[in-house]
Amino acid sequence: MARFDLIIRGGDVIDGSGEPRRKTDVAVADGRIAEIGDLGDAEAAQEIDATGKIVAPGFVDIHTHYDAQVFWDPSLSPSSFHGVTTIVGGNCGFSVAPLTPEAGDYLMRMLARVEGMPLESLAAGVPWDWTSFSDYLARLDGKLALNAGFLVGHSALRRVVMGEEAVGKEASDEQLAEMVRLLHESLEGGGLGFSSSAAPTHNDGDGKPVPSRFATRRELVALAAAVRDHPGTTLEFLPTVGAFADEHKDLMTAMSLAANRPLNWNVLGVSAQNPDMTSSQLDASDYARERGGTVVALTLPQTMTLRLNLVSGFIFDALPGWPEVIGLPIDERKKAFADPAVREVLDRRAHSEEAGVFRFFANWANFRIDETFTPETEAYRGRTVGAVAEELGKAPFDAMLDIALADDLRTSFMPPSSGDDEESWRLRAEAWRDERTIIGATDAGAHLDMIDTFAGPTALLAGGVRERGLLELEEAIRQLSDLPARLYGITERGRLQTGWHADIVVFDEKAVGPGPIHTRADLPSGAARLYADADGIAHVFVNGVEVVRGREYTGAAPGTVLRSGRDTETVPVPGGGN
Repeated sequence: MARFDLIIRGGDVIDGSGEPRRKTDVAVADGRIAEIGDLGDAEAAQEIDATGKIVAPGFVDIHTHYDAQVFWDPSLSPSSFHGVTTIVGGNCGFSVAPLTPEAGDYLMRMLARVEGMPLESLAAGVPWDWTSFSDYLARLDGKLALNAGFLVGHSALRRVVMGEEAVGKEASDEQLAEMVRLLHESLEGGGLGFSSSAAPTHNDGDGKPVPSRFATRRELVALAAAVRDHPGTTLEFLPTVGAFADEHKDLMTAMSLAANRPLNWNVLGVSAQNPDMTSSQLDASDYARERGGTVVALTLPQTMTLRLNLVSGFIFDALPGWPEVIGLPIDERKKAFADPAVREVLDRRAHSEEAGVFRFFANWANFRIDETFTPETEAYRGRTVGAVAEELGKAPFDAMLDIALADDLRTSFMPPSSGDDEESWRLRAEAWRDERTIIGATDAGAHLDMIDTFAGPTALLAGGVRERGLLELEEAIRQLSDLPARLYGITERGRLQTGWHADIVVFDEKAVGPGPIHTRADLPSGAARLYADADGIAHVFVNGVEVVRGREYTGAAPGTVLRSGRDTETVPVPGGGN
């Protein structure tokens, strides 16, 4: 009689290939799928009755920022609770390796600012004492619940090589050569590829553009070319915010061809209010394909609701004149926001043409006050800034800043969200099915006080599949598992297939979805983050070991730290050559 480590019996198996579900059993032995079929009287050390539930491959999230959280949270919550079994970090150029002591302090403050991670948590929860990329990865072996791989970030490379000159200076030939050498070393040490950003929303702890924003085209293409020499590597990039110019399309194509790898960019937001923007951005894929490259858009599985504040200042600091104020220490920042002359300049420039696509944020009256922190401001919670301003007899901008000042700038403001109308959902579904896109962009582990996209997988299964019927469940699971794994060449993961790694999620399709968003103070030094539990997720297995049972973490750490060339294979592009 056959005996296995685990048998999941009687579930509706959706294997990730897109093929229809089938009611059958799944057996696991030695961390891999041993058999799929009617297992009859076979026995196992652990058996799960999945009758009435879906048995699927664990979800693969290729756009996260768990690079620091790995040191204090082996479960990588909330992703693990939402069915994710494999993550990729180091996106947007923001890896935490390679490292030097001087660069560590800078990168810590940069992450606090640009990725919304509490500075006190980064200081208390992360050792910041490794040097090489391979050393960083070695710290994680055997300690994580999920499989985790990491890209090599451009801003880290620049800061380690150029020091303070990384911000504001073009790299010399010698500095560029050293960055290329260090990237080779980091990829050889297991980095999954190269990531960078030119996005105007990305500013460092001093309110200045992050290092990668000072890179020339020559620098970006040279670093992308280094990727070509390392099996199982890839590219990730943020070219800008808004419509793409020809220079953006040409740059991404050049990077893809130089690396002989696909390049995925973040993020394609779809809304009926601006369909031309979607067409413009997706045209980058056509432009690349015509020239032999591959450019793929990451697109959201849900609408994005933003919660903004003047402590982190994210998004606000993309407005002209604002970075200089947001970069001030809190006490000085408060004085500046209280100064009528400063207010006049900030308000005027936010409405000017130089603000570009961010001008729509300057409609202060429509901001909703989501969370307040003092008795004085409690009465304003849930109201619009415009309504409060009218009651107080103030201009909306003055009312907004006065409320924030009363809360020590912690007030959470929600700009009006777009894209929740039926036409936007229809267009979003078209984008999901488009071969030029891949569903992702959760940003899990980042913007901890601002966004709820970390629940992307369960949000898609609830909102996109069950509630609106925009995707068949089989296709949604393929989008969440097999497609991202194949884009990154992650070997033997992303499908339920005999011999492949046993990364499995069991869930109730009638109940799955994200729970209510709430604030949870569980970070180092008592800092808080936005959080949502997952509904309907019954079991999550990584390499055959149960890591999540309902809403409980089992304490197991079976995750593999993914290393390029060992756990990934090369995905070339049509015109990339050998």
